[in-house]
Amino acid sequence: MKPRNRSSHKGDFGHVLVIAGNHGMGGAARITSESALRTGAGIVSVITRPENVAIISKTTPEIMAHSADDNSDKVSELINKADVIAIGPGLGIDRWAKDLFNKALESEKQIIIDADGLNLLADCPTKRDNWILTPHPGEAARLLRCLNPEIQEDRLTSLEKLVGKYGGVTLLKGNNTLIGAGEEIPFVITAGNPGMSTAGMGDLLTGIIAALCSQFKQVNPNILTALAAYIHALAGDQAAKSGERGIIATDLFKELKHIINP
Repeated sequence: MKPRNRSSHKGDFGHVLVIAGNHGMGGAARITSESALRTGAGIVSVITRPENVAIISKTTPEIMAHSADDNSDKVSELINKADVIAIGPGLGIDRWAKDLFNKALESEKQIIIDADGLNLLADCPTKRDNWILTPHPGEAARLLRCLNPEIQEDRLTSLEKLVGKYGGVTLLKGNNTLIGAGEEIPFVITAGNPGMSTAGMGDLLTGIIAALCSQFKQVNPNILTALAAYIHALAGDQAAKSGERGIIATDLFKELKHIINP
């Protein structure tokens, strides 16, 4: 990640659209969106529930927060403007969530799917080449219609099954996170620590992946996903230098800037 050209502008670094944050889950939308900004995305917009807009705009005014209730045209407009879509954190599985999920899948934009987005995908499995799936073992089990222990018994085989069934890139979270796509040799991320086992860490990772994909569109998304997981893990290890217990996802924001800059 070499230094940026002095004549560059925000449009050079991509527009990430985050679709996240159902009732009571505005924090997921904010963490995902801010992590994309902190990892260098030029513009970040978020579609969320109306009650989340004010708090997101107040805490991180750089995020362009939009309500999507009963406004299909607005959703389509934002999707068309985006380079990359990140969907799922705190999304829920109600009609509002399903409508947004289906709208996102109608586009041909690159999509990162996490959390409830994966649960919605598990209900209607399909295959696509340009998405990135980021399941933890429980979500992976739902995607493969098996039990959680089966995922953990042979994580590499589970990764291969996910890639074979859904296409694109899959990041299987856990101790020694795995990233794979097609016939490519999987990546293994050994960095990270148990202090990162806390709410919001997956949302943070989703934002990092989206930011890298928006900035480096010509780079293999499998490599970018592995790089994002490594950056995420290193940020967690930096935050853990004063102790693992008690780390929260937003502690990693300040670490990201140091890691991504040469």
